[in-house]
Amino acid sequence: MDEQDHPQDQRQSAEPLARAIGTRYLQYALSTIMHRALPDARDGLKPVHRRILYAMRELRLASNGGFRKSAKISGDVMGNYHPHGDSAIYDAMARLAQDFVIRYPLVDGQGNFGNIDGDNPAASRYTEARMTAMAEALMEGLDEDAVDFRDNYDGTLREPEVLPAAVPNLLANGSSGIAVGMATNIPPHNLDELLRACEHLIKAPDARDDTLLNFVRGPDFPTGGIIVEPPESMAETYRTGRGAFRLRAKWEVEELSRGTWQIVVTEIPYQVQKSKLIEKLAELIQTKKVPILADVRDESADDIRIVLEPRAKTVDADVLMGTLFRQSDLETRFSLNMNVLIDGRTPKVCSLKEVLRAFLDHRRDVLLRRSRHRLEKIDHRLEVLEGFIIAFLNLDRVIDIIRYDDDPKPALMREDWSRDFTRATSEADYVTPPPGEGELSEVQTDAILNMRLRSLRRLEEMELIRERDALMEERAGLEDLLAEDGLQWARITEELRETRKRFGASAPNGARLTEFAEAGEVEDVPLEAMIAREPITVVCSKMGWIRAMKGHTDLSADLKFRDGDEGRFIFHAETTDKILIFGSTGRFYTLSAANLPGGRGLGEPIRLMVDLPNEVEIVTLFLHRPGGKLLLASGAGDGFVVPEDDVIAQTRSGKQVLNMRAPTTAQVCRPVAAGDDAVAVVGENRKLLVFPLDDLPEMGRGKGVRLQKYKDGGLADARTFRLADGLTWLDPAGRTRTEAALEEWTAKRASAGRMAPRGFPRDNRFT
Repeated sequence: MDEQDHPQDQRQSAEPLARAIGTRYLQYALSTIMHRALPDARDGLKPVHRRILYAMRELRLASNGGFRKSAKISGDVMGNYHPHGDSAIYDAMARLAQDFVIRYPLVDGQGNFGNIDGDNPAASRYTEARMTAMAEALMEGLDEDAVDFRDNYDGTLREPEVLPAAVPNLLANGSSGIAVGMATNIPPHNLDELLRACEHLIKAPDARDDTLLNFVRGPDFPTGGIIVEPPESMAETYRTGRGAFRLRAKWEVEELSRGTWQIVVTEIPYQVQKSKLIEKLAELIQTKKVPILADVRDESADDIRIVLEPRAKTVDADVLMGTLFRQSDLETRFSLNMNVLIDGRTPKVCSLKEVLRAFLDHRRDVLLRRSRHRLEKIDHRLEVLEGFIIAFLNLDRVIDIIRYDDDPKPALMREDWSRDFTRATSEADYVTPPPGEGELSEVQTDAILNMRLRSLRRLEEMELIRERDALMEERAGLEDLLAEDGLQWARITEELRETRKRFGASAPNGARLTEFAEAGEVEDVPLEAMIAREPITVVCSKMGWIRAMKGHTDLSADLKFRDGDEGRFIFHAETTDKILIFGSTGRFYTLSAANLPGGRGLGEPIRLMVDLPNEVEIVTLFLHRPGGKLLLASGAGDGFVVPEDDVIAQTRSGKQVLNMRAPTTAQVCRPVAAGDDAVAVVGENRKLLVFPLDDLPEMGRGKGVRLQKYKDGGLADARTFRLADGLTWLDPAGRTRTEAALEEWTAKRASAGRMAPRGFPRDNRFT
């Protein structure tokens, strides 16, 4: 059959690919922004959290009731309201129960819900949960038409679009999320401060953000800590809705015996895992980046207790902590991006005032809707009460109709009760009249027919009249409330004060946890200043294994090396010194003497400490002399003088100083002693040249200038010396020879030179 004979699939459509992808991606972006990542400014919840709490309410998991398995809760949420993975739902629920993550937990968890070390919660089949009182406060009024409801994902149930939210949960518990093209990150705050700010905003609707900061001092993290952000910066952050807060750990000095002491960290920054923090501190000790820190211990139980031991009791505690603040997560920056959904639809970066205003406007809408709902209930009850009262006034007639009439309901509704109705309502200012003149409504008739016999007492009639009068008084109050803005805001203020009594500063966990302080910046302390000065002997083998033995040992003593290896460099130094390594590529590398491995073993390879390639040879290794100078030269005979301070490398990759082209390699790196005024150069052809040191330029990096001219071969060695003292070298027998009369070999720089004097070493090197 030909393809044209097949009818086209009705699901197929023809449109440009770019348009199809763009349309669908826009739909995905809108869904992510509005229904997943950004919180609603009114109740501060994302859809998944809102559905979790609503499902727990449907399961009747009240704060004073029993617990249910978390698997049951996440299963109901997934099956009824949130068609996503159960692990994502359970993770979201577990977060609402973690008191180190959320300032005012909304879920009361029983079992392992994770810890501040970063351990994950136990599986949902092992844990149980119920709501907290705070979660119940978020849902007060759901049964009173306080908010709109919508169909769930399959149209079988209804779910709230937003919760009534008796507390400003958005700022109280914070939120974070990443959407498409936008994100949000809001720290938690103190609820008592937020409620007082809301009360002030009701009294002064035009209040500025700076004024609100008199009430909301800043974030209040569940893990405590100390905020060291300047007040001016915080004010700008809350005014614009974007910024960051510097947060430090809380610590104290604990005195020990014999004048020793230790630092105890009792609170760590928000969202910092304690286990990773301790690992980082241990790494700083191992790599000796903070030499004045000797040890770190975790002595935490239910509280945080991290013990830091200084290297010596003479260490300054402020200097130690200032260094750790810079190099570890004992100090962090928490960013604020107050990007929220206004009215559940429009994403906007809001200021502090705008977020509080959105909450208050929502509370007003909830108040009006609950008041109208209550008014409808009162009207319905008053109608029923009027029917009851008429029935009591005409009890015998009502009984006769019910007893003898075949169909009592229509008979009761047809009966004329006008005379008795007037009696029943003569003492009231308001009453809902029957639908017809002197007739009972269907609602009243049904209520009379469903009345219990034991209710036909005189006492019951008096109770009905009292109930009617009370409802009529309440109804008048509700009408006044709905008609006047001032009464509405007064009622909201009363509700906020009641909430403050329940969850404010006097309630458990209501007091502020995070403190404020000035940064107290500590000036950068050089690494050498933090290292205890101790004598060492640096030993490096021919194969590049380096170690540092304690004390200044005899340089001629026999030392052990690996099989096939032997010593090459050995010199005295101190732990505060730097070790310079000059490679055959002309690159310098720097090691801290304090970081060298101990001398008990055979050392460690230098190539593991710095990024020295295997094919690069070590030309020399020596002790850095601050303020000194070096003579550098390549095998091609080019060189210059460089200040020693300029060759220190700050990274493992080293610092390129002497430039050359392959296959030429670096050949000479010798110190220039004070008072040296001449340079001696000898080539592989055994020709020696002497010229003034002033002929060499002093550079920080480069190729240099020609030292000696060669027809064949290249440079063998070079050194500087004092011309008046003569040139010295070691002869083949190991004796020191000095040549004072050097006029025969003295010439201009870049000359060829003349044959070296008799007795000059065969390897063409001065030492």
